[in-house]
Amino acid sequence: MLKQMDINCDMGESFGNWHMGDDEGMMPYITTANVACGFHASDPVTMINTVKLAKQHGIAVGSHPGLPDLLGFGRRAMNITAEDAYAYVVYQVGALQASLAVEGLKLHHIKPHGAFYSVLKANEELAEAVAEGILKLSDAPMLYWPAPTTAALPTACKKRGIRVVGEIYPDLQYAPDGALVIQRHKHLTDVAFAASQVECYVTTGKVQAMDGSLVELDAESLCIHGDGPNCVEVAIAIQERLKALGCKIAPVMA
Repeated sequence: MLKQMDINCDMGESFGNWHMGDDEGMMPYITTANVACGFHASDPVTMINTVKLAKQHGIAVGSHPGLPDLLGFGRRAMNITAEDAYAYVVYQVGALQASLAVEGLKLHHIKPHGAFYSVLKANEELAEAVAEGILKLSDAPMLYWPAPTTAALPTACKKRGIRVVGEIYPDLQYAPDGALVIQRHKHLTDVAFAASQVECYVTTGKVQAMDGSLVELDAESLCIHGDGPNCVEVAIAIQERLKALGCKIAPVMA
């Protein structure tokens, strides 16, 4: 039985007049926000306003760097070099750190987005470069990563003494091998299943796969997508279930 869980959500992914995600609705029900930094989504005003909103709710803020692909929302693969990968992380995290500094806040963690995350799962050269960037960007660096945390980037981070925080996704399905089944189009989440998935993990350290089997994972945080049509309902149900289990809801500490 786990005594504490973090709840995180990707935020600040709007761009100008284009609105993505229910940041205002989700903030009261999470403990950690992964804020977009301008490459796959966001803009300077959106980033600063998202940081202000997080501060109002006492939410820890991490960066959500992606590939430079606003049109494709950072979900299209790009052929980049290790130098590119390092620079992309430093550039984006630096922008968020400035937005945090003017509000008297500090960076909590880094969590790669979309296709950037996908390439860092297997490409060891790029993973080493990004891990080096993460190490230099914070006195107490942390990487958030979907469990299991055995891919190229979390491995490179652990080698450098960087804290790696595994996540589970109660609003997504799992394959029997523990891989996430990614939604191509957002749809209503089965709230009862999401809450029961959280209870299953907190009490057993395992999640239920689509075939009914149980998969053991290493996670300290739950990620809820803030762009789902019933995301707030899902977040409320998960909070209530954690409280009923006596599991403390709080950010991960470095």
